[in-house]
Amino acid sequence: MGDLKPGPGWTLISLLPAIFFLAVVLAPPLNQDVAAVLSFAERMVAGEALYAHLIDVNPPLIFLLNLPAAWLGAWTPLSAVQALHLLLLAFCAGIILLCLRLRRPGTGPVEDAMLLALLPLNLLLAGYDFGQREHLMAVAALPYLFLAERRAEGVRTGPGLVAVVTLVAATGFALKPHFLAVPALVEALLLGVALRQGRLRQAVWDSVPWGLGVLWLAYLALIGFGFPEYSGIILPLVRSDYLGFADPSLGQALMTVHLFTATVATLALLAFAIAARAGTLGWLPRLLAAATFGALAAALVQLKGWSYQVVPVWMFAGLFGGIVAARAADRVLAQRAAHRLAPLMAAGFCLALALFLIRAGEAPWRQFRYDDSPAGRLAAWLRERAPGEDVMALSPDIHPAYPAMNYAGNRPVFRFMSTWLLQAAYATCPADGSRFRAVEQMGQAERFLFDAVAQDLAAGRPRVVLVARDAHIAWCGGQAFEMTAYFARHPAFAEAWRAYRQAGEIDGILLFMRPD
Repeated sequence: MGDLKPGPGWTLISLLPAIFFLAVVLAPPLNQDVAAVLSFAERMVAGEALYAHLIDVNPPLIFLLNLPAAWLGAWTPLSAVQALHLLLLAFCAGIILLCLRLRRPGTGPVEDAMLLALLPLNLLLAGYDFGQREHLMAVAALPYLFLAERRAEGVRTGPGLVAVVTLVAATGFALKPHFLAVPALVEALLLGVALRQGRLRQAVWDSVPWGLGVLWLAYLALIGFGFPEYSGIILPLVRSDYLGFADPSLGQALMTVHLFTATVATLALLAFAIAARAGTLGWLPRLLAAATFGALAAALVQLKGWSYQVVPVWMFAGLFGGIVAARAADRVLAQRAAHRLAPLMAAGFCLALALFLIRAGEAPWRQFRYDDSPAGRLAAWLRERAPGEDVMALSPDIHPAYPAMNYAGNRPVFRFMSTWLLQAAYATCPADGSRFRAVEQMGQAERFLFDAVAQDLAAGRPRVVLVARDAHIAWCGGQAFEMTAYFARHPAFAEAWRAYRQAGEIDGILLFMRPD
């Protein structure tokens, strides 16, 4: 093994997978949900009120976190998309520094090399889903998990560092209620460790869970007092129309490719973590296994099976594999051999993880095909025909209007991100066999959307209106659901719509323009 010498060349090779995923993350397209949230934040900076005019079921935290990028996009030469990427990458860099600072004392050379190569890859491996709430949660959770190992092993950590980690973790876990499964399982494991070690009193007064709880209560107070419309307008929509909307059964969700592979991986990881002795590999692998199980539970309860929902599973599982391999090598190899093999093991593991994600994920294929994708062609059309103009998008899907409008610099005028309320209202056909309900027969949510579309079109007079040909609503009475025909029954919409002419179609998106 005399030719296997560590050096800067092997260090660079071990970082190549992370560099590749960095290029993927920076290349278009931006994830459609991330793009839509960023667009709402830009409209907040411009003066539109969240939940009073901008209507979405997501709690306010994700919009508040996007405000700095929206502000930079408004007041600096950066676009909002560029500013978001810059801030997210700075956040990831800070997380890497926190994790390295929180390594348990006495790590071996293989683990040191593995962390230097794997942490950057781990934070970027979301690819197309970079910036989604699941990705942000998993990124924010990593320092918390490193700190959890120190808590399990009784290693003292400075109060300032603990406070920073607690604030970051609390913010990440607060992005969705489902995410609380991760700290619940981690804290339960830590409590069990404390009971076995006779440190129950110390565990009960641990500042981390108390700090998390206080911060979450403060966030609930912020929602109640800072955004009263959320409980008055949004929660009734969530209860009456959003929960259970178009959800498959748990069995059907489990059979989706993303949830099935994530479930199998989590079960295998749990079995390995239970079999491995904490005294041999430390507590971090078991803590990562608990976090992976919590992340899987959070994905399962959403009953969708979308790729971004399992991003935390692969992030936690990938770090689990790297830590286990590195600690095992440091334990069995002689010091000199460990130093020689460390960069090779890091490079090999990171390359294998990257190849698995390229094979099983959506990156980099979306980036390679972007110019010829619906979002890419729509963005090109908008840049050519209506750059920077106001646009209304009437579609059951957020994609491809977002991110196309973000890249073309358009200003959306519709108060919703999509027309999902129509799908909920017409989940079953009207009882009288008609295609559309009469206005007086509409429920509160349907009437709200019906009026909102007409009011936004009449008041905003956007240059372009994008209308999805397929409303994702079943045929009733032998007729398809045509959105323009549905909304044209509103006098304000009908009056404003007379000014628009169809200017084309891109992958089922009808393009209407108002002449100058």
